[in-house]
Amino acid sequence: MSEKVVVCIPTYNERENLPRIVGRLFAANPTVHALVIDDGSPDGTGALADEMAADDPRISVLHRTEKAGLGAAYRAGFARAIAEGATAIVEMDADGSHQPEQLPLLLARLPEADLVLGSRWVRGGAVRNWPLHRKVLSVGGNTYARLMLRVPVRDITGGFRVFRVSTLQAIGFDRVTTTGYVFQVDMAKRVLDAGLRVIEVPIEFIERELGASKMSQRIVMEAMGFVTREGLRARAGRR
Repeated sequence: MSEKVVVCIPTYNERENLPRIVGRLFAANPTVHALVIDDGSPDGTGALADEMAADDPRISVLHRTEKAGLGAAYRAGFARAIAEGATAIVEMDADGSHQPEQLPLLLARLPEADLVLGSRWVRGGAVRNWPLHRKVLSVGGNTYARLMLRVPVRDITGGFRVFRVSTLQAIGFDRVTTTGYVFQVDMAKRVLDAGLRVIEVPIEFIERELGASKMSQRIVMEAMGFVTREGLRARAGRR
């Protein structure tokens, strides 16, 4: 059976970026489908997505009424994609930082994996247009997560990834409660804890050119708190 690949693209005020990223996605991957998950963007991103969907049957749109976090958006998107017959689901940002031209590299590894992670911090991976302090923060955060959680993943915070639908169902994605960017750490950890196969593929990450980044100090502290709690809980359980 051939895969039905649905690329979930969460949006909030991404009107400038959305047509560009979807156009690039289909140019490089003409057989995939795109699901735009809009959290009630006041800039009209949702309405633009509807116009795009009317012109291309490969595009569908899920409208949400509030900005409730990345995890909540992805969970809703996963459920919709599964209902539409997806067998593999991609997470990809709308801002161009994840290059859709590199998606075939991730999909090529799917036959041997349950989760494929696009990784900035393995050999061959790279980041463009980040200041040094941002690189240090990301490498340090991923190293801390790897040591605290005792996981063999070098970029557990990365958001360009491909799940098998069977993987999402096996870990009970609909019961995951993390909502912010820490959702990425939580999901990868659950896949590893379930004994499933995770493969990292090097990617080149490019900082957005248009629009404002959603990253904040609160998001960083939320992730650090989650990793610390989970790491300490695991250690306590082994005593």
